[in-house]
Amino acid sequence: MKFALHFGNLAFPDGPGAKRLVQAAEKAGFESVLAIEHVVIPSEYESVYPYHSSGKLMGTPQISMPDPLAWMSYASAVTTTLKFMTGVLILPQRNPLVLAKQVGTMDYMSGGRIMLGVGVGWLEEEFDALGLSFKTRGKYTDEAMAAMRALWAGDDVSYDGELINFTRVNSNPKPTNGSVPFIIGGHSKFAARRAGRFGDGFFPATGMQGDLRPVLDMMREETVKAGRPADAVEITLGCPDALPNSGKDPLAAVAERAALGAKRLVLPLDPFLPDLEDNLARFGEEVIAKTQAI
Repeated sequence: MKFALHFGNLAFPDGPGAKRLVQAAEKAGFESVLAIEHVVIPSEYESVYPYHSSGKLMGTPQISMPDPLAWMSYASAVTTTLKFMTGVLILPQRNPLVLAKQVGTMDYMSGGRIMLGVGVGWLEEEFDALGLSFKTRGKYTDEAMAAMRALWAGDDVSYDGELINFTRVNSNPKPTNGSVPFIIGGHSKFAARRAGRFGDGFFPATGMQGDLRPVLDMMREETVKAGRPADAVEITLGCPDALPNSGKDPLAAVAERAALGAKRLVLPLDPFLPDLEDNLARFGEEVIAKTQAI
């Protein structure tokens, strides 16, 4: 089993803190660290945040949330094996050609350690502030993934979509392994279907801790419909019962998630604080080392 730490750029937004976190995570045996995104947070909004009972983001609109790609670039430069994933980047708010260049460069310079977790977004007021269409965000996301993969796959590339178009362009350097995996984030049927059709991975949000089987089954059904093997999409899940002081058996919790098909488990950082290094090291010895074969 692979383990990841969530909210890296939120918990440690500054350079020294980021370095402390990622080096401790790497030493403890974690596979990756995730960074989240909002370009802007409106001071007031009516949109409902779907992953908390309050319907609002945690913290205040003024919370420090560094750009995930910039944060990951810094963090990858002070580590050697740790991977980094956006969890998630709001893809329809990004120009796919600019993003392909940014992410391709990050992956090339880090030696293939970047994963792109993407979502369509839920905060309509943020789209309004950016002057972007909220209604077309799903279609734009699908086209953006296809366009970026084309840019990474070759040169003299053209793409003719409904929302994205370009003719005979080149984007280099290419990612180290030829592409960067897209991990589709979200809990809705649309996210599950998108993951099945287009995703390299699927990450139902960590805030969703009910019965995950229906959404995972939907994803697998869509994968088969798309002519892909049922296990083509790597599953990433939250696993709160494995956290320190959860009162549960962490090894049993990991086995339970593995039975659902999970290959990566994502844990929030807060339960490991304030004694970060000691708690991560202990988790590495007591959980990661004992579940590597799962």
